[in-house]
Amino acid sequence: MEKSVTGWIQECHTLARDKGFWDKERNVGEMLMLIVSELGEAIESHRSGEFGLEKKDTFEDELADTAIRLFDLCGGLGIDLEKQIAWKMSFNQTRAQKHGKNY
Repeated sequence: MEKSVTGWIQECHTLARDKGFWDKERNVGEMLMLIVSELGEAIESHRSGEFGLEKKDTFEDELADTAIRLFDLCGGLGIDLEKQIAWKMSFNQTRAQKHGKNY
């Protein structure tokens, strides 16, 4: 059975806590920028042509790091991301093509 988003959030947050990242209160702005920094590393890997599953410092690896940091943040703040994604997907179905924008 595959793990749900909620399961991944719990696992990522538990590991971060076990590794000492929550020994003191976390700064949400700092955590968001760490997520952004993982996306920056992803674009650099993509630009360099570094691809591959189960390999360090590749595009896929950096995307995984992004999700791990996001899931840790959601776990720490008690955000039910799975429920929020379901709501947002339902809401987006009601929006205009390209949400009314040119791109």
